[in-house]
Amino acid sequence: MRTPSLIDKAFQLKQTVLFGSLDLDLLLAIADKAATASFEAGETIFERDAEGSRMYLILKGQVQILGADKRHLAQLGAGDFFGDESVFNDKPRSYYAISRTDTQLLTLSRTHLMTIISECPSVALG
Repeated sequence: MRTPSLIDKAFQLKQTVLFGSLDLDLLLAIADKAATASFEAGETIFERDAEGSRMYLILKGQVQILGADKRHLAQLGAGDFFGDESVFNDKPRSYYAISRTDTQLLTLSRTHLMTIISECPSVALG
């Protein structure tokens, strides 16, 4: 998968509930802080009880969320995000995230997310 440009990242952020109300300048600043990550089908993105220092936004592909007993909880696709609860509550992950297809994600670290929220509190409301 090709690495998305800064504009591509900002456009993808604009399509989400979390960042959709923000203006382009702020989206570009957030996109600049976001890293990309790619996972092959079947690959584990994170396991239950792992440290939660990043949140994820799906650019392409599908991610399956599994509970502690590895039962299906949710299927997520492009535009969905996950992993945010551990970033905010500083607790280990409470579920597994598995890439169902080849998947490309944007990731934001806790540090970057907190900086974004301090600069634009409306993101926290999302």
